[in-house]
Amino acid sequence: MSLTLYNTLTRQSERFEPLRPGEVGMYVCGMTVYDLCHIGHARMMMAFDVVQRWLRASGYRVRYVRNITDIDDKIIQRAVARGITIRALTDEMVAAMHTDTARLGIEPPTLEPRATDYVPQMLALIGTLRDKGLAYQSDDGDVNFSVRKFAAYGQLSGKSLDELRAGERVAVQSDKHDPFDFVLWKAAKAGEPPDAIWDGAAAGHGVGPGRPGWHIECSAMSCATLGATFDIHGGGADLQFPHHENEIAQSQGASGQPPARLWMHNGFVRVDNEKMSKSLGNFFTIREVLDKFHPETVRLFLVRTHYRSPLNYSDAHLNDAQAALKRLYTALALVAPQPPEAIDWTAPYAAAFKAAMDNDIGTPEAIAVLFDLAGEVNRSRSAQAAGLLRALGGVLGLLQGDPQDFMQSGARVDAAHITAQIAERAQAKARRDFARADAIRQALLADGIVLKDGGGGTTWEVLT
Repeated sequence: MSLTLYNTLTRQSERFEPLRPGEVGMYVCGMTVYDLCHIGHARMMMAFDVVQRWLRASGYRVRYVRNITDIDDKIIQRAVARGITIRALTDEMVAAMHTDTARLGIEPPTLEPRATDYVPQMLALIGTLRDKGLAYQSDDGDVNFSVRKFAAYGQLSGKSLDELRAGERVAVQSDKHDPFDFVLWKAAKAGEPPDAIWDGAAAGHGVGPGRPGWHIECSAMSCATLGATFDIHGGGADLQFPHHENEIAQSQGASGQPPARLWMHNGFVRVDNEKMSKSLGNFFTIREVLDKFHPETVRLFLVRTHYRSPLNYSDAHLNDAQAALKRLYTALALVAPQPPEAIDWTAPYAAAFKAAMDNDIGTPEAIAVLFDLAGEVNRSRSAQAAGLLRALGGVLGLLQGDPQDFMQSGARVDAAHITAQIAERAQAKARRDFARADAIRQALLADGIVLKDGGGGTTWEVLT
């Protein structure tokens, strides 16, 4: 089975075929770094971490770009409020983000461009759009994109322009030609700190002092790092409109080519049926969650729901993920795993895992395969099966730690001890000391070990 991915742009699953055989270019909209990342941000970064992991596991060379927005209104306001420079604030928040993502096992992208390093490319792009008549300068000095001059506007959201409403970060001002026009370059305002202002005129593109708008950043950075057209563009579902819609208008308007062949969007994390967000004040930072739960527990919680589906956050769901992860680690604790040098994707469990992941990154079904394989380890005590379990788990960033970290105190799996207890129980039954035999069974059951008597003797399994 070949890899298929759901394309938000076409609203259907498509067979994935990269522009260049064996290579994938993927751009994902990253963090605006004015505060600590919350678990909703982790869900986005985790979703595309799994995507790039599976692309690599499938044999592709992946150039994964996830940007950092390090200049915008919220960043300026936070830096001013703290009495520090914008760079000091953003460096602090980027370092915190890297610490948090590392704890979650989220692999760093190939490139992590910061918006402030690409202002010249943004100004050049704005100049191209003005030359083509797609952008204009308003009386207040802002440069805006004229959406009604881009005929394909609305293709990603699937609505006509008249059905759309200006979204978050799109200011509706009286000096715009149309209320849906969005800003490409924000003219400097009185009282703004000097480190929030660039000399646009110096670049020769006919704009004055100011700073870039939000949307132009990603068009410039994606083109600079991946080319005018690349394979996959990703981000949270909340970015589909207006941010990604505006990216398409800018990029395609300038180059005449669609920026990405395939668009992927992950679902929201919800709390009490509302999207988790800083603006609603219903968020939990990654650090707060990791203070209560093991990183792999949080990882399993995030990946066992399909990336496009909404995810409900609660301690109860994380507790359930912790218990589920312990069942997998319990199987690994039975034997010393012997991971394969390379996964044989034609073998039954590996093939089932691959089929799940090839179907639009089907992590729920892939994780179900892990539990089936754990059951096989429990039955067979096979070091090879345990090694495959660890290897397949590793594709999702799971089962890479010490199994004892996930075992309850006093409930360690000691195969030699269990075998000795079974022998003692058999002796007790032979001398008709059924009370002792039952006591041994109950003691093992309390440690999560189930005894099964059959014609071939007594076997045991870990309770799952």
